[in-house]
Amino acid sequence: MSEQISQQSDHAVPKEETSVSLAAGETVHVTGTSASEDVLSAPTETQTETQTPRFDASEDRSYFALDARIGRSLCSGLARFLSGATSSWYSQPDTCQRVYYANHTSHLDILAIWSSLPGYVRRFVRPVAAKDYWSKGLVRPYIANRLFNAILLERQHVKAHQNPIDAMVREMGDRYSIIIFPEGGRQSSGEMAEFKSGLYHICKKKPGLELIPIYIDNMNRILPRGTSLPVPLLSHVTFGKPLRLEENEKKQDFLVRARQAVLDLKELHLRRNAEPEEMPRH
Repeated sequence: MSEQISQQSDHAVPKEETSVSLAAGETVHVTGTSASEDVLSAPTETQTETQTPRFDASEDRSYFALDARIGRSLCSGLARFLSGATSSWYSQPDTCQRVYYANHTSHLDILAIWSSLPGYVRRFVRPVAAKDYWSKGLVRPYIANRLFNAILLERQHVKAHQNPIDAMVREMGDRYSIIIFPEGGRQSSGEMAEFKSGLYHICKKKPGLELIPIYIDNMNRILPRGTSLPVPLLSHVTFGKPLRLEENEKKQDFLVRARQAVLDLKELHLRRNAEPEEMPRH
C-alpha cells in the first residue's frame, strides 16, 4: 500500500421507499417522492478561508458556551476510554461539506466517529439522530442539541411531505457535514447489510457532495445490541478516500460501490493487524 495513513488518537425520482438509519434507533421509512480538544484549532495550510464555513454570532455563542465545551470534552474522553479512540485516514481531515457514512453495530458508533475527527472538523459535523428518542427527558435533548447540534428526524408516522432526506439536506445547508449509517439499523452479527437508498438520494439532491466511507472495528463487542453497560476494549475507526455519485450512475450501482468502499476498508484494517510492520504509523 503506497498511501500513507495518518494515525490519530484523539436531485425528482420515482416514488419509492426511502430509508435512512438514525443514530439512536432504527430505520425511518418514507413512501413518496424521495427526496479534550473541543476548542477550535487553527486550520492547516491546505484549509483556506473559502473552505471554512462561516457562522453567525448566535451559533458561535451556543457552540462555545462553557457547559457545551466541557460536555463535549467529557464525551470525547469517554469515547477514548471505552474504545481506545485510534483512527487511520486514507484521506485528509477537512472542513469541506461531506457525508461521513459507516457500518453500524453499536450505539457508540457515532461517538467513536465524532471523537476521531479533529476538533476543527467536529465543529462542522452534525450527527443524524431519531427525534422520538433524543427528545425525551432532560438529558437526551441537552446532549443532542446543546453538545452535538444533532439533526433530529421523525421516524414515526412519517408522511411523504416530511421526507427525512429533504430535512437532512435543508439542515446541512451549505456548511454542515453529517454522519449517517446507510444499512438501516445496527447489525448485531458484525456483517454489513445492503445499503438503503437514503445515501443515494442525498447525493442526488446535492450534486458533487463528497462522501467519506468509514469502517468501525470491534464496537459491537464494546456495547453489544441489547446491553446498556459498555466494556472497555480496543477498537479502530478507518476513514477512506472520498467518493462521489458519478453523473448518470444508477442507484443500485452507486449503493454497491459505496458499500464496497467500506468493505475494502475492513480488509485493509484486517491486513494491517496481520502485518503491522508493513504499515506506516505516526
